[in-house]
Amino acid sequence: MLEFSNVSKSFWTGTQRKIILDRASFRVDLGRSLGILAPNGTGKTTLINLMAGLEKPDEGRIDRRARVSFPLGFMGGLVPRHTARENCRYIARLYSMDPDYVEAFCRWICGIAEYFDRPVGVYSQGMRARFSFALMLALDFDIYLIDEGMPQTTDAGFNRRASQILRERLESTTVVIVSHQAKVLERYARSAAVLRFGRLHLFDSLAEDKALYDYDA
Repeated sequence: MLEFSNVSKSFWTGTQRKIILDRASFRVDLGRSLGILAPNGTGKTTLINLMAGLEKPDEGRIDRRARVSFPLGFMGGLVPRHTARENCRYIARLYSMDPDYVEAFCRWICGIAEYFDRPVGVYSQGMRARFSFALMLALDFDIYLIDEGMPQTTDAGFNRRASQILRERLESTTVVIVSHQAKVLERYARSAAVLRFGRLHLFDSLAEDKALYDYDA
């Protein structure tokens, strides 16, 4: 279970205070994936980062009574001067997983051949995205966090492998996905919400969710 209790978060833009959340309270129960619709610029990424623990709320409490992933595509935990092999083995130990398994899994998913033993800092943006996504799939989480849907690379084989594994994983885990497009949420979410004016409005169906979102558009 992931629960927000009276959580507030805002930023000073230089001219005004931008409110992301205003005393928001909600919970994500295991087995009930949540899709959140929000226009661009309203704080989708900040919300996901709060869930992951990458950002702290200004007020309120966030309880994580489950293993919550880092956001899909997040690369802040990688050390550029280390190889993919070194990075994945180090992170595997942080999560108390078998380094040999995590390394083998990432090598297979990434398909970057000899680059796996080169520093991550020399990777192209696409290669870094593939590695970070593979690393997330290799780890064992109860709740997966996705910002704006599945990343797509120019490698069709990687996209097929990663998509298939994620679909299988979601049969026994939970996902929280934020997007400005309802069709992205339809692939993964059972319950839905709209983020507007710092409030998260929860709904039982994506149809109700989309109706409010389209009304405010």
